[in-house]
Amino acid sequence: MIELQEVGEIACAAARVWAVVADYGQDPRWRKGVETMAPRPEGIVRVGTTTAEVMRFAGRTYRNGGEVIQVDPGRSFAWRTTSGIDAEGDRLVEPLGADRCRFTFHVRVTPRVASERLLEPALRWLLRRSIRADICRLAGLCGS
Repeated sequence: MIELQEVGEIACAAARVWAVVADYGQDPRWRKGVETMAPRPEGIVRVGTTTAEVMRFAGRTYRNGGEVIQVDPGRSFAWRTTSGIDAEGDRLVEPLGADRCRFTFHVRVTPRVASERLLEPALRWLLRRSIRADICRLAGLCGS
């Protein structure tokens, strides 16, 4: 299993960051490799929101279904996949003042096939690097 939690401070109001990270339709703008993300319903997540994601990672294309399982409005939400890769995680936005916040991206991925389990250390490194870069893109998108 690969479990990562990456944190970044963003020079932007927490409400602005929440508006981006809690709207799955925005994911292709800040998550590299996400080719399409189709949430139903569109807009800010709520319990029961489903997603259809197509993403490229480590040279492969993944088609993942997902669902939101918990929401603390304006602060955090938790999700899990329903098809594709076996993953779950959450996103958390914490205000650090009027124009600064902390964003935490947590993910747990369980490789299903032997080849992915053998490559777990390399995949962990690639995923950590990717998430850190995504947080930087998010900061740029939100105006810092």
